[in-house]
Amino acid sequence: MEYSLSPLLSNLQSLWFFVCLKALISNLIARYSKKQRPKLPPGPKPWLVVGNLPEMLTKKPAHQWIHNLMKEMNTEIACIRLGNTYVIPVTCPTIARQFLAEQDATFASRSLTTCTDLVSSGYLTTILVPFGDQWKKMKKILRSSLLSSEKHLWLHDRRTEEADNLMFYVYNKSKTVNNGVAGLVNIRSVARHYCGNVIRKIVFNKRYFGKGRKDGGPSFEEEEHVDSIFVLLRYLYAFSISDYISCLRKLDLDGHQKNEIMIATVDNPSNAFEWALAEMINQPNLLERAIDELDSVVGKERLVQESDIPKLNYVKACAREAFRLHPMAPFNPPHVSMSGTTVGNYFIPKGSHVILSRRELGRNPKVWKEPLKFKPERHLKSDNESNVVLTEPNLRFISFSTGRRGCPGVSLGTTMTVMLFARLLHGFTWTAPSNVSKVNLCESIDGLNLAEPLMAVAKPRLQPQLYHL
Repeated sequence: MEYSLSPLLSNLQSLWFFVCLKALISNLIARYSKKQRPKLPPGPKPWLVVGNLPEMLTKKPAHQWIHNLMKEMNTEIACIRLGNTYVIPVTCPTIARQFLAEQDATFASRSLTTCTDLVSSGYLTTILVPFGDQWKKMKKILRSSLLSSEKHLWLHDRRTEEADNLMFYVYNKSKTVNNGVAGLVNIRSVARHYCGNVIRKIVFNKRYFGKGRKDGGPSFEEEEHVDSIFVLLRYLYAFSISDYISCLRKLDLDGHQKNEIMIATVDNPSNAFEWALAEMINQPNLLERAIDELDSVVGKERLVQESDIPKLNYVKACAREAFRLHPMAPFNPPHVSMSGTTVGNYFIPKGSHVILSRRELGRNPKVWKEPLKFKPERHLKSDNESNVVLTEPNLRFISFSTGRRGCPGVSLGTTMTVMLFARLLHGFTWTAPSNVSKVNLCESIDGLNLAEPLMAVAKPRLQPQLYHL
């Protein structure tokens, strides 16, 4: 029997024609889509597989490298590929608002890293958890059980106990000699432990894990607790190589695997007060104006109370200025895009890590006049009486994060910050040690805190009985 190959060849020709046609159409569609889709934000050319990780590792600290890179490129939004992850740093309030206001729902997730996994107990908490049912559930629980307005009012007495203990502790320090100087106080230590005390009192209803100290200061357990918090916070913003190359996470190349501990509101208030006091000691007229306001509102016969906060606008302006000029961290925790989208005429791929620069938003010369000068009065309203708040919804700087992933503890954070400022400014006269003509305002090499803890001399300015518990 003879078989003809003609039908087979005809079918093969038809199949080949349709394959070529499909490839041609797909190529045309891809080219058209590429032309239509906006380009990525400007950035350095990445290497294969590792992206720009080699540059980041050789030019530490990473935040300095990123900021310097953006200045060299003269851009307020960039795209830096670390491994297979697109990292999108932003230094412009207008662009930042597009991410967290106009397209907030798209950027409502968080990154998966070694440190966030540990801090969030395997992504079971709230702040660092990726978008999903667990985050929604925990956010609802947190707001209803701990951070609601009713609970905030109910916890008033516990916060006041710690504000009173703060005065007692610093008063005792003012009567002792430290390094040959009477009344010398480590402001960083005092501020951090006050914040730690407030959180422990709220969560555990106790100031001390152990026996404590008679002078109101921290004992070993409390020092270890606060130190551990800041170790974890440092790693949280560390740009670890294993966070961008997942196969390296188990190796823990950056030493991030620490014991899980409670992360609390200790960083922002304590850092803001230390920087503000350092700036105000160098500009005594600012310190005098804050004390004049406190004496006018509170007097000298009693201590500052939370009910005084609405009237302490200049004190709050000092706190705002510290948040603006001296943020605790260079960047916010990443906002991860859940789909590809366009922002500021640039394409932002799905899975990108958008990081808002706390440092550069607050120091943007297009927004702030004399951005590197500490000027609290810039935050006062024209009538000098309208209520000053610590939040900044327009993202000209970041005090508390905003949007869907915004800080749920704004009321608590505001209260702790203002009470820390007000109690210590009202209760004591602060000066630099006699052998220091001016406080050194240099930042640390690997972060944004003061290079050295602020040491200042405290002298009580109220009646002695007000300091005792």
